[in-house]
Amino acid sequence: MSQQIHAGSSVSHTSFLDLWREKNDQLVRQAKVVQDTQLSLRRQQLAQDTLEGLRKLLWGLQGLPATVPVLPLELTVTCNFIILRVSLAQGFTEDLAQDIQRSLKRVLETQEHLEPRLQQSLRELWESVLHASSLLPELLSALHLLAGLQAALWLSTDHLGDLAILLQTLNGSQGRTSEDLLLLFKSWNPPVEKSDGPLTLQNAQSLRAVLLTAFAYQQGLQELITGNLPRALRNLHEAASGLCTRPVLVQVYTALGTCLRKMENPQRALLYLIEALKVGTDCSLPLLEASRLYRQLGDTSAELESLELLVEALSVIRSSKSPQLLIEAELLLPQPDQASPLHCVTPSQAKHLLASRCLQIGREEDAAEHYLDLLALLLDGSEPRFSLLPCPPGPCVPEVFLETAAALIQAGRAQDAFTVCEELLSRTSSLLPKMSQLREGARKGSKELPYCQLWVSATHLLQGQAWVHLKAPKEAVSEFSRCLELLFCTTPEDKEQGFNYEQGCSSEAALQQLRVAALISRGLVWVASNQDTKALKDFLLSVQIFPGSRDASYYLLQTLRRLDRKDDATALWQRLEAQTELTQKEATRSLPLYLETYLSWIHPTDCETFLEEFRTSLLEPHDQ
Repeated sequence: MSQQIHAGSSVSHTSFLDLWREKNDQLVRQAKVVQDTQLSLRRQQLAQDTLEGLRKLLWGLQGLPATVPVLPLELTVTCNFIILRVSLAQGFTEDLAQDIQRSLKRVLETQEHLEPRLQQSLRELWESVLHASSLLPELLSALHLLAGLQAALWLSTDHLGDLAILLQTLNGSQGRTSEDLLLLFKSWNPPVEKSDGPLTLQNAQSLRAVLLTAFAYQQGLQELITGNLPRALRNLHEAASGLCTRPVLVQVYTALGTCLRKMENPQRALLYLIEALKVGTDCSLPLLEASRLYRQLGDTSAELESLELLVEALSVIRSSKSPQLLIEAELLLPQPDQASPLHCVTPSQAKHLLASRCLQIGREEDAAEHYLDLLALLLDGSEPRFSLLPCPPGPCVPEVFLETAAALIQAGRAQDAFTVCEELLSRTSSLLPKMSQLREGARKGSKELPYCQLWVSATHLLQGQAWVHLKAPKEAVSEFSRCLELLFCTTPEDKEQGFNYEQGCSSEAALQQLRVAALISRGLVWVASNQDTKALKDFLLSVQIFPGSRDASYYLLQTLRRLDRKDDATALWQRLEAQTELTQKEATRSLPLYLETYLSWIHPTDCETFLEEFRTSLLEPHDQ
């Protein structure tokens, strides 16, 4: 039957091809009109109608015998169908390989000596087809476009070995490795489409430029993450000079800024970030990177201004721009994960960055207001909440509460801090096991996650400090004692599992520092109440818990001196003289911010002066 059609109906066959070609051209023009349509629902419907028209046209062509006169149009329609389908789906799917495979087999059917074999892989099919293409010059232009779509599919699915072999074959070269992919993309020179050929949604030259940009950017980003900065810079420059949409160019410029910042070239980094801000409507990525750059430079005002602008930028709701009905670099790039320097933050994470930096640099009032705004944002359900358990890239909700309370106390707003603490206790206390269960777990060496106990303990610690600010020693002692009761019933989890959300602090370290902080705080209340004997016990226990704490040793030394225990005081002073501050700094370097802040409150400001005076007093008897 097919032979009769082929032999007896050549005129009819040609007229059908002319009609189908006209139909293809009409659908391509329709797709380009759809691209300019502003109404999104109307646009989506027209695009789907165009896709369905291409699908029906392809079915009709594939119903004919595979012949050289038919295939140029058939391959072009296949490419148009794939391009439109990918752009509407905003990504490649593995089943597109079937459409490509079917087209390749149809090409091989025209060559009797190259019939497709069973179980032939896509890569093998391409090798056979491209070796045969010298015999089929009419198909060359359409085959290169189809090869570009295959390259896009393999790039997006990380089949780089297959991609390298395809490009080698397209270039007529052998012996290059997958490491030369960028060079292979540059060497690929697709033939120019004939002016009288069927219309395409996107030609092979445009697709090659998109592929080159996407691969260069992908490689540059990978080199940036692994720390190979010179190669990252070269690849990112290549991407920036390629065919970039505005959103991709913003990402490329921001990545260049990150790379140059890490290369200690802040001025050039800043120039790229300024360009990124000029190019795009979404300023969040360059603003986040600018805040990192200014922090590295020590320019606190500019850093905070960048973070404020970032918060503002993320609060603006932008209408999403309709994607082009083409294959663009965005479709070939994976979403940046948390390890990527281009992983952007959510509005709550940006607000937390701003609030925490204000707290760290001593802008207490600003920190308090930003934290209160952050809590409101998290608790009104307007965006996904932080996780319950500590995890990157920011703290969990309970730790935001604790940081907020710390900021309020530091700003002199003790009553507001109580409100925040009470809210946290109402949310977490019900999760605590009964005290008897805690004691039993501690006795048996329970490995259960102690985060909840740590949060509740820290809440009582902060409430105690708030009472200190209100000059209420009895209530302060009561809160510190509650904190200690919980802490001494808490068993640290396995060291391998106990990591803090962002800086690698183990819960064991946090537990140790919380115990020391509570004991020192209660001891200081006893000192203020002229109860040195009670203070001595707390300071002594804090030193036993963490012998490396110079703060605890300092307060113990002061108390021993006041109690006229000269021998004990001298022995402790000698240990302090032999001890460096490194141990304490190492232990407090990676603590949660609320605890880091709290420890700064109880750090003695006159430590070195006192130790020098003590050293002088020890020398006096020997001079007489």
